[in-house]
Amino acid sequence: MKILFVIPVYKPAYIYGGLMAVVYLLAESLVRNGHDVTVYTTTANGKEELDVKVGEEVLVDGVKVFYFKRYTKGNSHLSPGFWNKIFLTVKDFDVVHLHSWWSPAIVAAAAVCRLRGVKPILSPHGMFCDYILTTNNKVKKQILQTVVGKSLLKNTFLHVSTPMEWKESQAILKNPWEGAIISNLVELDSVKPTGGKKPGQPFTIGFISRIDPKKGLDILIKALSKVSFDYRLQVAGTGEDEYVNSLKALAVECGNADKVKWVGWKNNVQKMQFYSEIDLFALTSHNENFAVVVIESLSIGTPVFLSRSVGLSGYVESKDLGWVTDIEDISEVTTNLERVYKEKHKQEVIKETAPAIIAHDFNKDYLTNQYTDYYKTLLAK
Repeated sequence: MKILFVIPVYKPAYIYGGLMAVVYLLAESLVRNGHDVTVYTTTANGKEELDVKVGEEVLVDGVKVFYFKRYTKGNSHLSPGFWNKIFLTVKDFDVVHLHSWWSPAIVAAAAVCRLRGVKPILSPHGMFCDYILTTNNKVKKQILQTVVGKSLLKNTFLHVSTPMEWKESQAILKNPWEGAIISNLVELDSVKPTGGKKPGQPFTIGFISRIDPKKGLDILIKALSKVSFDYRLQVAGTGEDEYVNSLKALAVECGNADKVKWVGWKNNVQKMQFYSEIDLFALTSHNENFAVVVIESLSIGTPVFLSRSVGLSGYVESKDLGWVTDIEDISEVTTNLERVYKEKHKQEVIKETAPAIIAHDFNKDYLTNQYTDYYKTLLAK
């Protein structure tokens, strides 16, 4: 099949993290499985621009990529060349797959598809959750959705990665939205960690992600300040200085600043070592449509502690690979952390069984075949 991915950001713009990672992993896996994949994207790289050829085909790890100059920064990524290329060539592909939403770049791309009589697949990547809808430019999103959004979404097929995201997305339109739930691909073939946690250390909890209010790290710091056992919290990742400093001040206020260590950003090899050196991975986010870090942690046997608002929380509960908590009441989070600490046997069982379960359920070829089957079903229509 000839497949077109349309996304405002693409590698090597690694600053965008999870969204970009799951997209390039899928694109590269489709190529390895014999498909012809092209990506249309922009030169976005945070506040900077990628140093790449513009408007010409560039082969990036087997994927044909066209980068187009953007004229606005932030999340708008306005790029006339990007839209013009879609307009001229979108009918040349068997499948068109749009990634993300709300960015004017991708909303306009959806409009171009409709104008050219193409019904694409849309992967919103968590953009329809309540947290996203009610924070950051809430009024602008409401206007965009009312004026053009819903009309354009009706001209798409839906793809989401978890049942939670499916439910959130279905609430956007009045009528059922035809689509499928297929898990994101996760890179599990990186260098395996050596060693593990050093003996004699306190119970160690790890957080690794972008440090952002959405991630609920403040909830974790508050809840841990009230537990009865000795612990250390390792925080890996970066964020806006003002917000990170506010969390450090919170730890001082809660009296557990001496138990919280800020260890900075980790690359793909370092983060796997990070997972191996902790007893528990914790993510008490307000919302995560998927959370690749959960699968990464479990892939080497480290149990997870998640808020119910993490998309993979249902999977973790069904496989008994960790613990899930509500986060509205800090005392409830504390109580559940106490339970985790006491359930040593369950921790050991997860360490032994999780790697094999994850290797099976998140096998790249297995998941890629699910995507191609979905594409073929839509192509037949």
